[in-house]
Amino acid sequence: MIQCNFTRLALSAVISACSVATLCASEMPMQAEFTDTTSRELDPVVVTGTGVHQRLKLTPVPVEVITGNELRNAGLTDIQEALTMMVPSLSFSPTAMGSYLRMNGLTNSHVLILLNGRKMIGDISGNVDLGQIDVNLIKRVEVLNGAASTLYGSDAVGGVINIITAEAGEQSEFTTNSRYTRDGQFNQGLDLALRAGKVGSMTAYNYSHSDGWQNSNLTQSGDELVETLAQLSLGYTSNNLSQKFTYDPTDRLKIYAEGSYYNRLLDRPVERPDITGGTKYNTFSESFSWGAGASYSLGQLGQIKFDYSGRTYGQWYKYMMQSGDFLPGDYYKTKRQNYNDAELRGLFNFSESSNTVFGLDYRYETLDRPESDLNKGLGTFSAYAQHEQRFLNHFKVLAGVRYDLHHEIGSRLTPKVALMYNTGNFNVRGTYAMGYRAPGIDELYYHMLKPMGSRHIITFGNRNLKAEDSNYGSVNFEYRTGKVSVAVTGYMNFVKNMVTSSSTKFTALDKDAQDALISEFPEILDIKQSTLTIKEYYNFSKATVKGVEANVTVTPLAGLTLAANYTYAYGSGLNDDGSWQRLNRSVMHTGTFTANYSHTWGWYRFNANLNGRVQSKTYYPGDADGDAPGYGVWNLTTRHTFSCFRRFTLTPGVGIDNIFDRRDMRPLNSNFALYSPGRSLVVSLSVTLK
Repeated sequence: MIQCNFTRLALSAVISACSVATLCASEMPMQAEFTDTTSRELDPVVVTGTGVHQRLKLTPVPVEVITGNELRNAGLTDIQEALTMMVPSLSFSPTAMGSYLRMNGLTNSHVLILLNGRKMIGDISGNVDLGQIDVNLIKRVEVLNGAASTLYGSDAVGGVINIITAEAGEQSEFTTNSRYTRDGQFNQGLDLALRAGKVGSMTAYNYSHSDGWQNSNLTQSGDELVETLAQLSLGYTSNNLSQKFTYDPTDRLKIYAEGSYYNRLLDRPVERPDITGGTKYNTFSESFSWGAGASYSLGQLGQIKFDYSGRTYGQWYKYMMQSGDFLPGDYYKTKRQNYNDAELRGLFNFSESSNTVFGLDYRYETLDRPESDLNKGLGTFSAYAQHEQRFLNHFKVLAGVRYDLHHEIGSRLTPKVALMYNTGNFNVRGTYAMGYRAPGIDELYYHMLKPMGSRHIITFGNRNLKAEDSNYGSVNFEYRTGKVSVAVTGYMNFVKNMVTSSSTKFTALDKDAQDALISEFPEILDIKQSTLTIKEYYNFSKATVKGVEANVTVTPLAGLTLAANYTYAYGSGLNDDGSWQRLNRSVMHTGTFTANYSHTWGWYRFNANLNGRVQSKTYYPGDADGDAPGYGVWNLTTRHTFSCFRRFTLTPGVGIDNIFDRRDMRPLNSNFALYSPGRSLVVSLSVTLK
């Protein structure tokens, strides 16, 4: 069937190409020729490392960059897949509700995800719902490894991922992007950029759908394998609409306002009496965001910026069959998060050889959890300063400090120091930074009993939790020219007071403890007590991550770019008994590889992109379901751009995901790292009207 589909697809592509060529030939007098560009810009402008826009080669804090052009060349329309295939320090493992992010061995709660420099919220099982990000709008993704709380506050312990989106350009244009592959995976993006004098507008809509899939229809039940309805990847449908206006009333003043709406409905199998793995309800997620800001240029002295952003994210059960008092089609709210952030920042150039950042920030977040009778808010006030100085022609030094006053954990200081030595094409960088993470509202205040499939969990928060602290140090060596970039980074990250949880079976408690819980949660008497677990949060002593990263990018020929990235990370945590063990879900060895070729013949551009990821096993220490095996996945994408039309550019594409058909076929109770459905034919079409 795959071979048959491939033959049909290839024939269709040939016929389409011939038709396009004929049309282009008829419009030759109006043709527009391309200017060749490489697939990877070796020295882009970045902002995440220092808070100031600088060339990558000149920043004293190393940052990894993925450009929007690279995402398009690779045919990637899903942000999780993009980060997986292009950033080796990141890994994802699936859960029943979403995917679990890790960065250099540390959990999703230690990685801060920003959208245009503003913190994102909206978690699924503790992970930020990345579906809120429209990949078609991405201008670049900047990945900063290590602690970065001096600029970004809480959660920046293991690293920062800053996703920067495009704005309206100098001219108006409309773009549509479509992508389809197996199992009903379809993505459609519509982007409209308008420019009228000093006013710009960017409107974007993205629709995404997947039917979901099973690689195995078996799961473990006791000592035997039984058939299940559960899917390795759940089906879903999502909609994402965003709007941004910009207004430049003067050469010095720039103003913007923006907002977005997003929803996502999981499509889980319906419960059946004859087979396990079904459920009575689907999960519906919905978010709204809004924001506004302005920047005022002080000329050569610098600029002043103000930004305000807000986001609300809610989750509901949508019942597919009757459950208690709920009828099919009924919704039940399970969680709502709100987050508001106002920041005033000054960027100053007090001399030609320095830049200085001052900032004031106030954040307020709330969590409404009806099952826990919890509706609580916490705020944080922050002030920070950072100075970067160049001296003796070859050196840069950066020093900064942040003061945070958190409503629950009190005040704290987080410093950062970086030193860079440059000579010709060589850079040497050294960084020390502190990071911290304030306990979440859930970890502090939860008090609830919740069904989790066939199990039940009582969760207790802990008002006495301490903030997590990290001390991060790294050394970076880099050689960079117009055609070659080589970088090696060694780092160590020491984290203490990590927040974790313990689980105890209800049946393992003594009678007094059981009776006390029953008095708090009388519904215990109505459930099977062998399925009940008590979860409690606490701080354990410390964890350590040590690692090395190596990155090589070369352009040996005009139009050809080759890139290879490797990460070694060893993460371990100290148990209560004094023993050390691997961090849960950590990966030791990971590599990503890209080969991109682009060439132009007049009004036709050809682009071929080979992209791969190879990683070792994922550790699940002490888990009865075992470790997740390593894997290697390779994707090939070709894009064919025709610019001969009078008012639009046409780019059809065809490719193969997972060329070597790697799949994890183990029973669904196993731990997974790879959840590809196997080899997949991919077709895409992009049209731009100007």
